[in-house]
Amino acid sequence: MIFIVLGLAVILAVVAYNMYQENQYRKQVREQFGHADKDALLASKTSHVRDSGKGMFLKKAKPQDEAMRNLEAQDEVFAAKAKLAQPAAVQTDVELAVEDDFGDEPVEHTVVGLNNEITTQSAEKPAAAPAVTPTAAPAASQPLVSLAELAQVELPWFDPRFDYMAYIALNEAQEMHALPRLSNRHRYQIIGCTMDDRFQAAEPIPGVYYQGFVVGLQAVSRNGLASGEDLEYFNAQVDTFAQLIGGKVRHTDLDAFTEVAQALDEFCVRVDQTIAIHLVSRSNVSGTELHSAVESVGFQLGEDGLFHFADNNGNVIFSISTLDNSPFTAALLSHQNYRGFSMLFDIPYVPAGEKTFDRFMDLAVKLSGQLSLDLVNDKMEEVSTQWLKDVRSYVLARQEEMLKVGIKPGSKQARRLFS
Repeated sequence: MIFIVLGLAVILAVVAYNMYQENQYRKQVREQFGHADKDALLASKTSHVRDSGKGMFLKKAKPQDEAMRNLEAQDEVFAAKAKLAQPAAVQTDVELAVEDDFGDEPVEHTVVGLNNEITTQSAEKPAAAPAVTPTAAPAASQPLVSLAELAQVELPWFDPRFDYMAYIALNEAQEMHALPRLSNRHRYQIIGCTMDDRFQAAEPIPGVYYQGFVVGLQAVSRNGLASGEDLEYFNAQVDTFAQLIGGKVRHTDLDAFTEVAQALDEFCVRVDQTIAIHLVSRSNVSGTELHSAVESVGFQLGEDGLFHFADNNGNVIFSISTLDNSPFTAALLSHQNYRGFSMLFDIPYVPAGEKTFDRFMDLAVKLSGQLSLDLVNDKMEEVSTQWLKDVRSYVLARQEEMLKVGIKPGSKQARRLFS
């Protein structure tokens, strides 16, 4: 009796601890992506890149391990991967008793294990009965790589906080004959594990055989948060693909992923802003003169109708648009006059630090002098030194928020998240 009481006490303690851990986790996730300070000054100085940050997920409670709960403290973006990629419910060993109509015949027991190995055992039979040697059923083929191993690998193509993951392990090495369509609305990537245990973007290349695949759907972007229906559709498409190629599937835990992705999406809405400073002429400036001036300081006309300024790595960090957002073209610039243009500072795309913002302002001042243009804000008011200081502080604060959650402004990770 004492042992029963002690056992019940232990169970109650574990349940209470789990409830406490769940509440602590939910609190930490919200604190990490908590609301930023509001700056009334910048009401007319910034613009949200996304029209809306409302997601379609329903928030669900899901306790998580410590490595997942402490997202703010992590320095590596993949620390949460192992905790997010929980397997779907798997049946434990199932014992199937197969009996015929003859009482004196032996009863055979077929045991199906977690590894899909099938064995057949024979029960004791009467001594007078003839000896029967049970025949073992052929063992099911095993995957070339385990799903657990695939789920533990940290791949640079994915971030488990905003990429919804699935894993496919093949029973036989196969070529990729055609890329499957897994989503009609969201970007996804398929990474293949070759026979020499190397990972690469899966492509239909003859002679390249794969033993497994890691698939990730980007659920957070400037288009907003993927809905639960989108992720369920993705899961169904992955299951169909796996069935066609004879593979086993493991999906990321949907509730756990939803909890983190929804908080991250709300955070992205807050920091995903573009600073604009306008250079305006009191009369007009010719397109030819404008074209020459902006190219002289390093801007190049892009196919999207904007001028872009790239860093030493070729990544665009600043842009120039027309005042009315109509595209620049070489033909129009050759004969059209302009009232001015806007210089754009996309906060998530620009490397953090005062030097980058100062470089942005130096270019604006230089172009202003070359073309005799005035620097104004969205209200067409001439910018002041104090305005510039306040905007600089705002930009640095938003970029510091990004750094605290392990998203480096201007990095490939940030550019993908805010694409």
